[in-house]
Order: sequence, then structure tokens, then C-alpha cells
Amino acid sequence: MELNRFLDQTLLLPGATENDIERLCLEAIAYHFCAVVVNPVFIPLVSDRLKGSGVKACSVAGFPLGANRTETKVVEACRAVEDGAEEIDVVANIGRLAAGRFAEATKELQAIRRALPESVILKVIIETPVLGPEFWADAVKAVVDSGADFVKTATGFFGVTPVDHVVRLVEYAGGRIKVKAAGGIRTADKAQAMISAGAARIGSSSSVAIVTDSGDNAEK
Repeated sequence: MELNRFLDQTLLLPGATENDIERLCLEAIAYHFCAVVVNPVFIPLVSDRLKGSGVKACSVAGFPLGANRTETKVVEACRAVEDGAEEIDVVANIGRLAAGRFAEATKELQAIRRALPESVILKVIIETPVLGPEFWADAVKAVVDSGADFVKTATGFFGVTPVDHVVRLVEYAGGRIKVKAAGGIRTADKAQAMISAGAARIGSSSSVAIVTDSGDNAEK
């Protein structure tokens, strides 16, 4: 299995520097990862460094809590696209999901989807380590109804995502939307388990270690 083709190379820590981001891009190009995921301030740099490589620039919106106002998320996502982002990972309003206010959560996500070009991939984080499992089915439906391309397990800021979270999201998605797994995925075995469970993407800050661990470490 070519794990590199599933991996989003990620660095979202507050202490990340431009040098760190430069290294991230070089690694992503060398290993042919799907995307480089960074905070919005770094998107112009990432977009420039990845130009022509086939690796996509991805920004986050409403990260990591999802508690921003809707208009703030819309502006953040749109500005990132103006700066060169081809994909957006947005955090849903977790409080609304946890309160069962799914229509409001859907409305917010629809506003973000409508504001973005159709070509931009939108992934929505529902933070399964925080959101109770009794809410997952409705949360996935909210993401599906928004027109997003992926439902994503977690930011990684609130604990490790178990494989069974992915199994459940894939079940609830029913083929209507893809699933991205993230949150403590640091080994090839864990990444392979997530893919076997149905994940179409893996977000990790340990992408190089994963492909090295798997033996998929040649520049292809």
C-alpha cells in the first residue's frame, strides 16, 4: 500500500516557524503526499513552494475549537483560497452539534461551502474525541447536507482517535461523503488500520515517520 498517497502532511502547532514550514513542503514534495496542512498565515508560502509539485496547499478555518462566528470562518476560508489554498479543513461548531442543534450547524457549513469555489475540497472536523458518539450520525448527516467533501474525525488537539471512530463515521457516511482520519496517527500500522476501516485521507504530523516505518520511503 502506498501510504503516502493517503497522507496530509500537517503542522498546526502555534510555535511553527517559516523554516519548519519550508521543511514540511520539501518533505511533502519528496514523498508525494496529498497535501500540506498549515495555519492560514503560512498559506502564501506553502502555495508558492508547492507550485507544480502535485501536492496541494491546505488551510484550516475555525481551528481548533470551531467556536468562531460563521462570518469569521467564511472570511478565513475565502482568504486562504485567495492566498493559494486548494483545500480547507474547517472545524464545525462542536457546541451546536453537542446540543443537538444540527440544523444550525448545517446552515453554517453550507455558508462556508457556498462561499468557496467548487474546485476547493472542503473537509469538516466534528471532533469525535469530544463529541459524544450518540451525536455522530446526525453530525455526519449535517456535514453531508452541507455539500462538503469529507467528514474528518478530529483536530488532534483533544486526544487520540481510535480506529472504531472511523468505522462508525464510514458507516454513517454510507458512501455519500469521504472520511478523513486524524488525531494521534503516528505509525504505519495505525495509518493502515485507519485506511482499512475506510478512511480516504490521513492527517498526521508524523507523515515521514509513517512512510519510513512502512518501507514506502523512496522518492517516487
